[in-house]
Amino acid sequence: MPRIRCRYEDCVFLEEGYCGAAAIELEPDTGCLTYTRVDDAEAKEDEEWDEEEAEELDEEDDPDADEEEDDWDDDDDEY
Repeated sequence: MPRIRCRYEDCVFLEEGYCGAAAIELEPDTGCLTYTRVDDAEAKEDEEWDEEEAEELDEEDDPDADEEEDDWDDDDDEY
């Protein structure tokens, strides 16, 4: 398997001076289209985390989840 020497020092795929991406797209005029800055990748992970967190909050608003909470309230009344 050929290894591609990478000159981007802030790429998320950089592994000991070589590209670690499974596949790359190279444009002669603009360079590597697979290149992703470390900061950009971290920002994307944060966005994904926020989306997952929002989905969890939506699930908490689920009517079925309210029924479970009501069951807990009923248990407290029995004692």
